[in-house]
Amino acid sequence: MDFAFSPQVEALQEKLRAFMDDHVIPRHRQFVHEAEQGLYPLSFLEDLKALARSEGLWNMFLPALREDEPGTRLNNLDYAPLAEIMGQLPWASEVFNCSAPDTGNMELLHMFGTPEQKQEWLVPLLDGAIRSCFAMTEPDVASSDATNVTTAIRRDGNGYVINGRKWFITGAANPACKLAIVMGKTDFDAETHRQQSMVLVPLDTPGVRVVRNISVMNHHSHESHCEIVFENVRVPAANLLGAEGDGFAMAQARLGPGRIHHCMRSIGQAELALKLMIDRSIERKAFGSYLVDQGVVQQAIARSRCEIEQARLLVLRAAWTIDKLGVKAARNDIAMIKVVIPTMQVTVIDRAMQVFGAMGLSPDTPLPELWTMGRSLRIADGPDDVHLRSIARAEIKQGRATFGDSHRFLVAPDRAAETNIRSKFEA
Repeated sequence: MDFAFSPQVEALQEKLRAFMDDHVIPRHRQFVHEAEQGLYPLSFLEDLKALARSEGLWNMFLPALREDEPGTRLNNLDYAPLAEIMGQLPWASEVFNCSAPDTGNMELLHMFGTPEQKQEWLVPLLDGAIRSCFAMTEPDVASSDATNVTTAIRRDGNGYVINGRKWFITGAANPACKLAIVMGKTDFDAETHRQQSMVLVPLDTPGVRVVRNISVMNHHSHESHCEIVFENVRVPAANLLGAEGDGFAMAQARLGPGRIHHCMRSIGQAELALKLMIDRSIERKAFGSYLVDQGVVQQAIARSRCEIEQARLLVLRAAWTIDKLGVKAARNDIAMIKVVIPTMQVTVIDRAMQVFGAMGLSPDTPLPELWTMGRSLRIADGPDDVHLRSIARAEIKQGRATFGDSHRFLVAPDRAAETNIRSKFEA
């Protein structure tokens, strides 16, 4: 298992860091100002996107591009350090056309779309001309189990009619969001994992209503998390993505790499929090000494470094497994990083907040937003509890298959011999 990055990836890392330093990070103050006012789109975003594309820093997340599709061809292991760099600031990935949920939607269209669907939707998404959303989760059911979705997608003549309610749909409030990939049920009586399908729904279709942009931890994020009602929404049959009944399988194909991308970005945010913590401790004095000289702060720094490195190695292994063996074989690895990385992120950022004091709770630092993202990620794409259940089941299944192997390590007395001796004595 070799995690060494190729010369191509090392060069891209250097180029990407320079781009972030020269063009993205200097715009963060302006981003905060415009985001606070709810401005869409960001006034400077298109210029940055055009510059990133001209420098070849574009669509780096998609490993299997056609020759005529713009982008750099990388596998998941190659992409990991790049996602980490872009992920430092929550809005930066869009500059490089590598932001969720578009990345997952482009992968779905790339894998399952018809030539016509690709031309209508994938091409403008790859060009960064539009945004999209993925409408799966619902308020009335435990959506971490995708078989629970209740939105109805009924065949009616030469089209489908959609009725249902979705929520926490990322990106739907953005005026550039033109497409929703909607997951619902086309056959409520089919086998459990064959009831679901996906359809492509333009957001300007009659009957689509964005009800609200839901606040997260009592504030609205720039990316938006919306509640959407679909009421007698009619789309052509040609808008079916893949085949009827394939929705659950397609969702799993989408969510696996998507979870890895989230975790990669989280590591970048934890790295930023650690750097902020160190800088603050070096410049801040309390009770006659600098914070950096206090043992409790040194422990916070050291533990944070240990935890970030452990998390990074686990993510790299998951990426390597996907590249070598596929998403299915990496299922357990993906579940583990989905549990470990958000918890690490929140822990490291919490320490940084503590070192900053009151300032760490304010919008003067990126820490509150990064903390919120980490805490949200413990629920998004499946809560910790679901992934822990999956990991435990895999371990127990393996344990049943090898039951008894551990007994040879026990040093307790031979119970059978002990029973025979006791029975003779009692007789």
